[in-house]
Amino acid sequence: MSTSDEQAAAPRPALPELLIGIGLLACAGAVLWQTLAIPVSPLYSKVGPTVFPYMTAVGLAVLAVLLVIAAVRGGWQPDDEKDTPSDWKSMGFVIAGLIANLALIKPLGFTAASVIMFVLVCYGFGSKKPLRDALIGIIPALAAYFGFAKALGVNIGAGFIENQLNSAIAIITNWFGA
Repeated sequence: MSTSDEQAAAPRPALPELLIGIGLLACAGAVLWQTLAIPVSPLYSKVGPTVFPYMTAVGLAVLAVLLVIAAVRGGWQPDDEKDTPSDWKSMGFVIAGLIANLALIKPLGFTAASVIMFVLVCYGFGSKKPLRDALIGIIPALAAYFGFAKALGVNIGAGFIENQLNSAIAIITNWFGA
């Protein structure tokens, strides 16, 4: 085997996949940086408010390193998919969903913003049934909201839907005397 054959057989680093790995590594760094800013009371023994964020940062960093290694070895995308052009319109809908969630969570509340995000992401992935997607999306959105609000006591953004449901729950609770 000649030197040119060996060079041709060696995989080239996949730049898009490498950028994803580096981006994920930057996210891990941001999580670590923000975790270091969390004040920890000396009253906590071993498990404090930073345990899960540290675990998240480490997990993201490990995945990022694995992605970078895979990218340097030629990428993780199958060869037949490498020639497929990017669908920028679909990507635009997914990004629009994320931006809509950020922009609408304060004025509309967590549930409505999450449902709008879910519908836009579903459309980006090819769904043409926004009403069905909204009905499906409201279930995990409400579960997440009430999980945080009731179980953990964390307000992640109450809006019209959440306020109406909280009022209905209060009426039902008072009615049954619980």
